[in-house]
Amino acid sequence: MAQIIQTATEPVTKVDVDPVTLDIIENALRNARYEMDEVLFRTALSPGIREQHDEFPLIGDPDGKMVVGQFGLSIPALLDGYDGTIAEGDVLLTSDPYSCDGAISHANDWLVVMPIYVAGRVVGWASMFGHMSDVGGKTVCSMPTDAHTIFEEGVIIPPFKLYDGGKLNEDALRVILNQVRQPDWNRADLNGIVAACRTASRRIQELCARFGVDTYVSALDALLDRNYQAMKALLGIVFEDGETISFTDYICDDGVGNGPYQLTLSLTRTGEKVLLDFTGSSAQSPGPINYYINENLARMFFGIYMITVADPQILWNDGFYPLVDVKIPDHSFWKPDFPAALNARNHGVGRIFDLFGGLLGQKNPDLLNAAGFSSSPHFMYSGNYADGERAGEWFQLYSIGFGGIPGRPIGDGPDGHSLWPSFVNIPCEYLESYYPLRIETWETVADTGGAGLHRGGNGVDVAYRFLQPGTIAIHDDRWLTYPWGVNGGDPGARGRKWIDRADGGRQILASKVHDVAVAKGDVLHFVTWGGGGWGDPLARDPELVALEVRRGLVTRDGAARYGVVLIGSQVDSDATEELRARLREGRPEKAPVFNMGPPLEEILANCEAETGLPAPRMPA
Repeated sequence: MAQIIQTATEPVTKVDVDPVTLDIIENALRNARYEMDEVLFRTALSPGIREQHDEFPLIGDPDGKMVVGQFGLSIPALLDGYDGTIAEGDVLLTSDPYSCDGAISHANDWLVVMPIYVAGRVVGWASMFGHMSDVGGKTVCSMPTDAHTIFEEGVIIPPFKLYDGGKLNEDALRVILNQVRQPDWNRADLNGIVAACRTASRRIQELCARFGVDTYVSALDALLDRNYQAMKALLGIVFEDGETISFTDYICDDGVGNGPYQLTLSLTRTGEKVLLDFTGSSAQSPGPINYYINENLARMFFGIYMITVADPQILWNDGFYPLVDVKIPDHSFWKPDFPAALNARNHGVGRIFDLFGGLLGQKNPDLLNAAGFSSSPHFMYSGNYADGERAGEWFQLYSIGFGGIPGRPIGDGPDGHSLWPSFVNIPCEYLESYYPLRIETWETVADTGGAGLHRGGNGVDVAYRFLQPGTIAIHDDRWLTYPWGVNGGDPGARGRKWIDRADGGRQILASKVHDVAVAKGDVLHFVTWGGGGWGDPLARDPELVALEVRRGLVTRDGAARYGVVLIGSQVDSDATEELRARLREGRPEKAPVFNMGPPLEEILANCEAETGLPAPRMPA
């Protein structure tokens, strides 16, 4: 366990913080968190961070509890795994999930943690991690889809002092950067992460100078307690004492032929507290899809649903954690044994949002979304220029795909959007300027969103024409199981990938592949999945359906799923009324809450005929 060096001897005095001061400190923290983002975006080099914003900041209290951040980390878990002293000017770095109890979940994430000192006292912590586009290993971008151990996935950095008393450990950094394919990217991204944390430190020091340490730390306690009280009230309203609810979803395959993997989450309320239990989920995978989840991350995901739905303006934080117990079985998908491979954990990170949506929505309609684009699928392209003035020069692209957001109680799911609200698309102009490819198509795919009163968002078809030979890699999911609909809504369409070869052939690709050779002129179609629909499609406004047909979001045939008949581009009201009446005949009076699509046995039996890919083997 880390030993924190502090020269201040007087304890912090707890004081009452008036509402105006609390509001000022709260919004100052919120602004500091966004300033951390901007510092990194303006200094990073890799497109994944610079353009798509694949990074997550945090500002913590003196104990390391998150007070503001985009993604909960467990600073206490990192400190527990670090054997040494920490003093002013120190900056810790790690990329080893197993050394910090899953505070980060694969080796591509480089986590920086630094203490914030005022007058010899730790008043908080600044932290940020970013996804490095490459950390070495046997494949470009360090995400081999057939990895069986973390040792195949690149350099694994144990917790150490990147800066000791403000002095950079140049030798250690030189050794680390010697393992990666784009050391200039990694250095710039890492420098940006450190600069972002130092920016947060300055802003906290300014707040302490303005209000005093006692007031600042007391304000953090008040913000944490507010979340505690809000969660305590919500748990009593939403869940009955003693009841247990469960929900199950799937990861389609693990990249090495096994699947689907069952993911089960249960919740039991006892008194003021709830237990989140992952028992019933599949055992760990021999492939790289395992998601080594930290218990505090599970609490954070739970809090996102509960607190932000109740009051989106609340600055959600770690304050409610004592109310939520978490049980994660050892040797499972969620807590694999070292040295299990972890690089494809992005599917588990995303699917947990579907799990919580399906779990919590059973008790509260305001929380019930359909299944959506619950992953961050990766596309990678690399090689050496074969001709022209850049012949022999290396190029390497890592990017994140977008898809359909689920239909929701408040309306339709957006088309072609990221799972993470802060992620943005890499502009086509950027890709075509910096990489030897052309974007032939970037458009939503009509009818891929599940039909419903509120339509699921459509997936997208991005067609990449390669202008130089190279290799590609893909990390995706939902090619086998369906993004389910709710309250009578239909499931969304599954994702697909294929290459139209320059010689006229077509190659169907699995959802998880690497080192696939591409030639000049080949075109990859990267088609993502849609979101499930919410509510009865026959209750949707026919004029809205007609508008979406005109806009290319729904086809004329797809309009029939809503019971809508068109003449030209206008609604045929009489024919629509007749068709809807016919479609309602024989339906149950109340639709099931969840429409998961065909039974799993049927999906597996029809897999090759429907997808062009062999069915995976059921995991042991």
